[in-house]
Amino acid sequence: MPTGLPRNILIAPSGFKESLDAGQVADAIAAGVRRALAGARVRTVPMADGGEGTAETLATATGGRIVYREVTGPVGEPVASHYALLGGEAEGTAVVEMAAAAGLRLVPRDRRDPGETTTYGVGELIAHALDEGVTEILLGCGDSGTSDGGMGALQALGVRILDAEGEEVGLGGRHLSEVDRLDLSGLHPALKEGRARITLALNPHNVLCGPSGVARVFGPQKGATEEQVEQLSAGFDHWAEVLRRDCVEQARGRDFAHGRGTGASGGLGAGMAAIGATLSPRFEALLDSGLAGIDLDALLEGADLVITAEGAIDFQTPKGKVPAEIARRAGARGVPVVALAGTLGRGARDVHDVGIDAMASIVSVPMSLEEAVRDGERLLVEATERLLRTLVLGATIAVRKLEGDSGW
Repeated sequence: MPTGLPRNILIAPSGFKESLDAGQVADAIAAGVRRALAGARVRTVPMADGGEGTAETLATATGGRIVYREVTGPVGEPVASHYALLGGEAEGTAVVEMAAAAGLRLVPRDRRDPGETTTYGVGELIAHALDEGVTEILLGCGDSGTSDGGMGALQALGVRILDAEGEEVGLGGRHLSEVDRLDLSGLHPALKEGRARITLALNPHNVLCGPSGVARVFGPQKGATEEQVEQLSAGFDHWAEVLRRDCVEQARGRDFAHGRGTGASGGLGAGMAAIGATLSPRFEALLDSGLAGIDLDALLEGADLVITAEGAIDFQTPKGKVPAEIARRAGARGVPVVALAGTLGRGARDVHDVGIDAMASIVSVPMSLEEAVRDGERLLVEATERLLRTLVLGATIAVRKLEGDSGW
């Protein structure tokens, strides 16, 4: 290998929503590296971030298994879903990724109405895991297609959510403003009696209410019109007040409107916090807990270059997304970081401030979103090869400069 080129390359990406999971992204990047730099030592570390692939990643890491279930999907129709029962030292812990029951990929494009979608299936997965006798549930929040404040999940766990007439409200975020009170008497016994605990792995920057609340930041991504954004925002304001008043005893005093992580997964954070769940920054819950089965910081110590990736790099990336966390940890060790993305959106340049040294889109020619999603693997391989060939060229120029002046 030419002098100055990275020999030890760590690949630590997130998944590309609705296209590739983190493992597939890592494998595609590795293939691109080997095309351009055959002598490099490559280590892939798909990053579980609470979204798609988290349950499978942690089941594999701990020698656990996947449990398959049919649950109520985000548009109210049955969907095939799953959760993980972990093994080894983590036995007794279940990992539920909300995306497996209420993810955006499960919402057909022509039915993306966040006022109608529900987290009911998420609650069904949790209830099934509790019925299996687990004592710890790690609930991964990411890639959601819902904005119901966690109302559906609570209903599936036995909470009655009543309107002013004492009738149960319907499913979906459009009913949030109708809620008058919660009846917690039917809450799943394992939670009611304190025999099991739930921890949410989430982005702590996401809050339920206010100018930066989940309705305004993420509602349009899930198909909300401007009018629906305002309706959802008003609904969340009301929901936060009901939760504050009617939450379980151990949740008293929580700030459900502006507390860290309350807006995660369309407000699922707030809903679960109301029944005593712990809201934890995703990387503390998934990496620092040891559940992922890797020591990322040790791997970074030996790396010459880190390649990370996510579907879109934009103004949200510095706020708790995988590339920003990778850059933070790599920067502390002086390891350079480059990031690949399906798209570079508004505010993408801000990622340089959090330690990402360079970035590039995998899309090299104009194409539709459908084409980019369909061809994501090929595009990633080719983009990585282009990136590494640029590094080879830079190293070659540097070597020639060191060998002497050309005479120009």
